[in-house]
Amino acid sequence: MKQFENVNVELEGNSYFDGAVTSRTVNFADGTKKTLGFMLPGEYEFGTAAAELMEITSGELDVKLPNTDEWTAVKGGDSFDVPANSKFQVKVKTITDYCCSYL
Repeated sequence: MKQFENVNVELEGNSYFDGAVTSRTVNFADGTKKTLGFMLPGEYEFGTAAAELMEITSGELDVKLPNTDEWTAVKGGDSFDVPANSKFQVKVKTITDYCCSYL
């Protein structure tokens, strides 16, 4: 099991799409942050300001990254990169846990 040590977790969560996607922000001593959350089955589009690494810890989804017309299957244990200042789409098939690192 992967765990983070010596971090601060923001008590107020982030909620999107009427609660179908939620996350908590984890702040590290070096100033970096990650969000840990889950997505319920459905289709969603997200916008990014910073580049992101999305690590899927469990579940299944298809992702359509910027500048492509292809959908890629992603499951627990997989990850994908999202460029800064872009949008990406997901089709979540099962409840999916994720860790998003801001690069």
